[in-house]
Amino acid sequence: MTGFFTEENSAQAVNARMRDGIDPRLKTIMSALVKHLHAFVKEVELTEDEWNSAIEFLTTTGQICSNERQEYILLSDVLGVSMLVDAINNRRPTGATENTVFGPFHVKGAPIRQMGDSISLDGKGETCLFTGRVLDLNGNPVKGAKIDVWSDNADGYYDVQQPDSQPRWNNRGIFVTGSDGAYSFIGTKPVSYPIPDDGPVGKMLAALGRHPYRPAHTHFLVTAQGHQKLVTHTFVGDDPYLASDTVFGVKETLVAPFEPNPDGTTQWVSRFDFILMSES
Repeated sequence: MTGFFTEENSAQAVNARMRDGIDPRLKTIMSALVKHLHAFVKEVELTEDEWNSAIEFLTTTGQICSNERQEYILLSDVLGVSMLVDAINNRRPTGATENTVFGPFHVKGAPIRQMGDSISLDGKGETCLFTGRVLDLNGNPVKGAKIDVWSDNADGYYDVQQPDSQPRWNNRGIFVTGSDGAYSFIGTKPVSYPIPDDGPVGKMLAALGRHPYRPAHTHFLVTAQGHQKLVTHTFVGDDPYLASDTVFGVKETLVAPFEPNPDGTTQWVSRFDFILMSES
């Protein structure tokens, strides 16, 4: 008789149980998952104790999840899976601004501010003028582009992490470009910070000899009619964690200049143009 489970045909035996007529994409995904999972187990010759440890790790990861914390996303991030999925789904030609991970700290409904306004409501940190333009691939300015920006404060925390000590909408705002595609606002020079590392993912990082830090960055969500949505960061070029971002979010093209501001209105100035792809 055929179809019995053996070590040699384990993946084939499991995949053969799927019935005809199921969703074809689901079949493709699950077949590949089973094939690679079984190949992994065979390659490392996983012991029963190791498998039980894996089950315990996944169980603990689920138990720490809440409306405020998603440990599985954190796990995906530190294993590079989040960035790989993002890269596959956001392939762009040379010249277009690259995507990177969205992160867990975006908040919908940030206030629309006027160009040149400050988004730093707590007055902490080193002041920085962020400026540049939103352009298409042909170098034409994009009018009406919405630039949704958010960042940590001088202590490395987002406002939603410290609702009792930071003003609401601190270091957040939306700016809408005019006919010249230009934007400018005052914020703080971001600082590097650790991801939450008090749970199972943090323990895994420690066991692997990895640090939990993200290099200093500012988040941008740029949308405009007729153009692809852009989810990205700009990074501070001299940050010590730039080459070892724990979630692998750094791309060379996203490292932005942070230079002393010669006019003295802010301590720093960071100029960066966002180049959008057409939807067509």
